[in-house]
Amino acid sequence: MKYIFICCLWALLVTSGYAQPNASKVHLIPAPASMNLKSGSFIVDGNTVISYTDAVSEKSAVQLQQYLYKNYGVTLKMSSPSAGKLAAGISFISSKAREKESYLLTIDNSGIEISGDDAGMFYGLQTLFQLISAKDQKLEVPCLEITDIPRYAYRGIMQDVGYHIYPVSFIKSQIEMLANYKMNVYHWHLTEDHGWRIEIKKYPKLTSVGAFRASTQISNYTDSLNGNDHLPYGGFYTQEEIKEVVAYAAERHVTVIPEIELPGHSLAALAAYPELACGDHPGPFNVAERWGIFEDVYCAGKENTFKFLENVLAEVMALFPSPYIHIGGDECPKDRWKTCKYCQKRIKDNHLKNEFELQSYFVKRIEKFVNSKGRKIIGWDEILEGGLAPNATVMSWRNIDEGIKAAKQGHDVVMSPLSHVYFDFIQGKRELEPLAIGWGYNSLPRVYGYDPTPAELSDKEKRHIIGVEAAIWTEHMDTHRKVEYMLYPRLMALAEIAWTPLEKKDSVSFFEQRLPKHLAVMDKTDKIYRVPGPIGVSDTTFIGADFSLELKVPVEGASIYYNFEGQDARETDFIYEKPIRIILNKGESRALKSIVITPSGKRSVNTTTIFKNP
Repeated sequence: MKYIFICCLWALLVTSGYAQPNASKVHLIPAPASMNLKSGSFIVDGNTVISYTDAVSEKSAVQLQQYLYKNYGVTLKMSSPSAGKLAAGISFISSKAREKESYLLTIDNSGIEISGDDAGMFYGLQTLFQLISAKDQKLEVPCLEITDIPRYAYRGIMQDVGYHIYPVSFIKSQIEMLANYKMNVYHWHLTEDHGWRIEIKKYPKLTSVGAFRASTQISNYTDSLNGNDHLPYGGFYTQEEIKEVVAYAAERHVTVIPEIELPGHSLAALAAYPELACGDHPGPFNVAERWGIFEDVYCAGKENTFKFLENVLAEVMALFPSPYIHIGGDECPKDRWKTCKYCQKRIKDNHLKNEFELQSYFVKRIEKFVNSKGRKIIGWDEILEGGLAPNATVMSWRNIDEGIKAAKQGHDVVMSPLSHVYFDFIQGKRELEPLAIGWGYNSLPRVYGYDPTPAELSDKEKRHIIGVEAAIWTEHMDTHRKVEYMLYPRLMALAEIAWTPLEKKDSVSFFEQRLPKHLAVMDKTDKIYRVPGPIGVSDTTFIGADFSLELKVPVEGASIYYNFEGQDARETDFIYEKPIRIILNKGESRALKSIVITPSGKRSVNTTTIFKNP
């Protein structure tokens, strides 16, 4: 009881900070850097005019006009500046004086004003979208002032399509959601041992051969049910489709960063062009059919390897205008290099100590080519091994320490540690979750609680932590619906740690007030998401004699059902309407099973809470 009382008191203290005018109308994710709530609202009606200052601000004005028509059936007139004066209503003002991607949003009874650079106005618009509510056939926006700026310049997810591939429409839907939550990077992992997914005109066999595997591993908790399906699988994105995705993302201020994996994870390319492997007569190779790491990699000693990769990257850079090109660099076995006469000659000729330095040679040579085209490389943290290329940015995935090491060496770092932001990891009890990678666990609260900037870095070193990225590897995601389940709502937590200043994060308001509103909106769409369990209980054991449980729904409009029967809860059970009282005599115990069911019928997994009086 003492524990429960403290929790309730803490919630009261924290939420009391929101007892301001209009607080009930503001549920922004990510939380802004600074917000001042005021009394009153601005009403958007058919007489409201949208105005703008120049061609840059006109883009945001048009986006608002289209949004209001699509979502509310409201058509507003547009007004370009006349004699330097903006019309009353909703105004967009280009401002280059502010920090990049920052914006100022002011709403009072007379109108709305959004100012910033191109990206800033776009993000101010996303905030406005979250503030608009329909009431009594009117559109209402609360009066407030927001001054906002992102914590990190790089805010992204990595979507792997090498293990399993998804339609362009789904890729676009992910990018749309990134933009809605002020994320700005879509890292597209396009090549893998298990499939080459991007059309390269100069090397057609990369897709005619490398994009297809003969069979796919069936993963199962039970070894006897594991194996392969013996069915052909594959596909790739044409260059026209790539251009379409890149253009779609650019309209939403999302940069698409391609990843062309090297020197490892290259079996699909070797299946198409075996001469790129080690030895005089390598191959034949097959596109990988089982998950894992494979010893056959690009030969680091042959000149034709580098010629091939330069030609591939030239086509890739023509398709992707991103400042970064991701070159992978992770999980590259050195076994073939150790016995390859060409690789050993390269080591000797360049006075390298070992195969790790040979990988460093490989990466540095690719970096030199990419730099010559005005681009920069980014790679997984293994590129630190053997000496890092001078201008490379490190994506720290194996642990947080690798990011610390790179920052201390003066390299920019994107934090993507598997310990906190790998979204292919499970989110609850393994037996209740879809099959996922065998050993990882990253719950929604764990993601939200992560701080990408390690405290042990100096102020100067902290400036090298330029962002955060969540990875979605898809060995076990054979449908896009499962990708959505693994992505949402963890994306919302990621957005807040990427955008919101650390001191402005508030887990109580996020989980109990803001996220339930956002999930209620998502619940009305066709998107799949993981429904969180009831707020106020968890899979744990409490010791005591007398308990009073106050629960909250994690999705606005949802219901909580519960029982004490030991069976999984369902809609035939008690519906939560008031605090649950549990009284135990000495030696008694009780199991509370609870479940959340949303308005659309989506369900959380069952939560089991044990109460004991020893």
